[in-house]
Amino acid sequence: MSHRVILGIESSCDETAAAIVRDGRTVLASVVHSQIDEHAAWGGVVPEIAGRSHLEAIRPVLSEVFAAANLTHHDIDAIAVTARPGLLGSLLVGVTAAKSLSWAWNKPLVDVHHIEAHAYAALMSLDEWVFPYITLIVSGGHTSLYRTDSPLEHTLLGATRDDAAGEALDKGAAMLELSYPGGPSIEKAGALGDPKAYAFKLPMLDRDSLEFSFSGLKTALLYKLKGPGGKRTDPTLPESQDLSGMAASFEYAVAETLSRKCARACAQTGIPRVLVGGGVARNSRLRARMAFQGEKHGFQATFAKTEHCTDNAVMIAGLGHARLQAGCQADLLLDVAAR
Repeated sequence: MSHRVILGIESSCDETAAAIVRDGRTVLASVVHSQIDEHAAWGGVVPEIAGRSHLEAIRPVLSEVFAAANLTHHDIDAIAVTARPGLLGSLLVGVTAAKSLSWAWNKPLVDVHHIEAHAYAALMSLDEWVFPYITLIVSGGHTSLYRTDSPLEHTLLGATRDDAAGEALDKGAAMLELSYPGGPSIEKAGALGDPKAYAFKLPMLDRDSLEFSFSGLKTALLYKLKGPGGKRTDPTLPESQDLSGMAASFEYAVAETLSRKCARACAQTGIPRVLVGGGVARNSRLRARMAFQGEKHGFQATFAKTEHCTDNAVMIAGLGHARLQAGCQADLLLDVAAR
């Protein structure tokens, strides 16, 4: 049985998204409703606010994506939805909507793992797939390395012991009093800065490991602002020129750590191909450092398209197609999982 046109629904965190994708590759329409303005005052995602926003946005987003594709539900072969991991309240909105449509339209339902979908987003950037790959998923909630043997087969090689890289960038930006969301703000602030202006130790590179840790890097930034032990009660932010250098140096430390870990994973496994997905994959310094390390150590890095790095439903529909072709299907008892 051929399943060609998939409706994808994504609501794992703070974006309500829907997309219609043909054959796992051709995007017919994609709509993303962002909640950035709703969470900006809090400096981060508030789960209760996110859940309520998804409830308000899910129907308009679905209507908009069908209008953009000029299709009706009769043209849809199946419905794919993010079921894990994520915020429970947010996930429930998307999964409940998907189950309702599956029942009403009598269409197959496919559950999708959000992290595996980010890997699929990077695969969508390639015309031809040559497995295996080393896959780096890096975002505000996740920093992990995998060996990817197919769109459905991922073996964990290493993950962060504490903060995710995106979380470190967000919190670093907050320390520097930059606007939310912190990742793009710290990139903008450091665009013209000297990445070697301030020395930050690259975490966990002095051991033969594929794990990450970014909490110490945040502490190092705090000490540069407040002095050793954080004893300076009123941290003096650097002047604009120094602020640019500090932002660039902190961002460089995160990007260089990620790229060197990928190089190490390639060396340990003998795999010369890297996939990079997740929100931080949009970061231009990370892309530059990954290209540098790739040329130096002989591997090729492929990033998800910029519009498919942050949470979106294109990757959900794409992976949903692959799962359905493999015979994976959920029933109406499908539940969500935070982890």
